[in-house]
Amino acid sequence: MAGIKDVAAEAGLSVATVSRVLNGHPSVSEDARRRVTAAVERLGYRPNAVARSLRTDQTRTLGLVISDVMNPYFTELARSVEEEARALGYSVIIGNADERPDLQDHHVTTLLDRRIDGLLVSPTDGGSPSMLGAARAGTPMVFVDRWIPGVDVPVVRSDGRAAVRDLVAHLHALGRRRLAIIAGPAATTTGRERVDAFREALAAHGLELPDAYIGQGDFQAGSGRRVTEGFLDLREPPEVVFAADNLMALGALDAIRARGLRVPDDIGLAAFDDIPWFVHTDPPVTAVAQPVRDLGRAAVRALVDRIEGRPGESVTLPARLVVRRSCGEGDAGIESPSPVRRSTP
Repeated sequence: MAGIKDVAAEAGLSVATVSRVLNGHPSVSEDARRRVTAAVERLGYRPNAVARSLRTDQTRTLGLVISDVMNPYFTELARSVEEEARALGYSVIIGNADERPDLQDHHVTTLLDRRIDGLLVSPTDGGSPSMLGAARAGTPMVFVDRWIPGVDVPVVRSDGRAAVRDLVAHLHALGRRRLAIIAGPAATTTGRERVDAFREALAAHGLELPDAYIGQGDFQAGSGRRVTEGFLDLREPPEVVFAADNLMALGALDAIRARGLRVPDDIGLAAFDDIPWFVHTDPPVTAVAQPVRDLGRAAVRALVDRIEGRPGESVTLPARLVVRRSCGEGDAGIESPSPVRRSTP
């Protein structure tokens, strides 16, 4: 691989002059600039990013630690983050925490050792020591999707409360009264928030959420299957199961079909976090959809603001209800999203 000395020899110039050209120094003649550019093209020279980072104290690299790369929501989020970062001149290194704080800690430490300029994190549980330490040390950081109360970091997330209210109102209008939820981990903000939103929405219609209708899941398909089996074993099973994420909804669907039951004839199913193949299930699944691509773009912009010395804003985007046929709707339309709201974490 060609080095800067090879470029200098090819261009017939000193290493110092080549360096000034490559770094955009204004004191370089146009002739020297043309000769260096031609030499770079002929040799296929690529600047040493590590060496450059030592000079500039920047690597133009962002770290992204997501909770579960197998979850389609986080896969789409990572894609959006990578696209926006590339548009702003940054690269992205991704770490998958697999919903484990120890793996999250490993990825955060590794990324910091690689001198990333900033960090995007969707915290697992209550965070991890390395992540919390980096945030408190002033590392440019943004929480995306989930957050940790009390940590002074911008948060980019969606607000699903209105969409959950719309879902419960929709189910109530369909005559459904016994509504159950497969909850996410109570240690995560999203896990707690979705249960609270569901309970509040039920109360608005004079409905209760009995303990028997709350199943503790972990945002994985296996837990959705296990919790749904428990619901189906009740003397009075729920009329609709609301899974607090898409993977748990798929697990619930497996459990229902394993009993020889049909959705929605025997039991309805709804999900938080819409995914593309929900339209291809039989029947298509009614779901709360988050604006995943917008969240990814907003998170990158907030982080780059922090890196470049501007105050990064927290951003809250509304989720929306997508009505399909898994709760007994028949043919139905899709509701419109609400406008963007900005807030502080």
